[in-house]
Amino acid sequence: MTGWRLMAAILFAAAAQGASAAGAGARAELERLAGAHIFFAHQSVGENILEGMRELADREGAPRPHLDDLRVPENGDPERKIREFEAALERRGGRDDIALLKFCYVDIGPQTNVAALFERYRAAMERLELRYPRVTFVHVTVPLTVEQTGIKAAAKRLLGRHPYGTLENVRREEYNALLRAAYLGREPVFDLAALESVAPDGSAVSVVWDGRKAPALARAYTSDGAHLNEAGSLLAARRLLHVLATAVAKAAPWRAAAAAGEPTAVPR
Repeated sequence: MTGWRLMAAILFAAAAQGASAAGAGARAELERLAGAHIFFAHQSVGENILEGMRELADREGAPRPHLDDLRVPENGDPERKIREFEAALERRGGRDDIALLKFCYVDIGPQTNVAALFERYRAAMERLELRYPRVTFVHVTVPLTVEQTGIKAAAKRLLGRHPYGTLENVRREEYNALLRAAYLGREPVFDLAALESVAPDGSAVSVVWDGRKAPALARAYTSDGAHLNEAGSLLAARRLLHVLATAVAKAAPWRAAAAAGEPTAVPR
């Protein structure tokens, strides 16, 4: 089983197992985030997730978590997003408990040098972790899109051209695989791509181009092929909530020590 398929299966099983007790679990995790300072740099899919977070809190009758978010410029220029994220954290002076940068699906395309981009991201995170040792950084996989279908897609394949959502998702998975290899099991990871690629019935959604298979966005979670609808927003919000609440709980002893004036850093 490939890495993304295994992660998708784990996430789906966790979601299914937790569905019956979602109320109690979600409420507890929402309450755990109360008072936490969270900085979230994103674009439109990130806004979909924040909408889901607000809806989830309202459904549970719990306080909405305060995520100080930034529409980080600009789509199509992920290297600039990295620079802007660093600059924003410098302006904030390390006062955040948690910080995360989410790329958009348009940030990675067929011509993206994935290895070079990930190296810039990794180097930036390394600098930030050294500069702000009390901030927990959450790493986010790049979201996906659906695969183009229909007559135009078939014609493209006959001509040897890739339908939209095939090679693009292959490139996104290349980046996401690097991110998982670097951070999964070591630092918090919000695997948005793995979550998006599992349909409500538990089946994995994928594309194939030039013999390479990669996950794709399940159509049940989108109305336009890229952004998240209500079902997708709630699903992603619930998973992000769990990742954030777990990070807050793990860092709690270190933050208590810091409040007491003891020099310390969050665990990596």
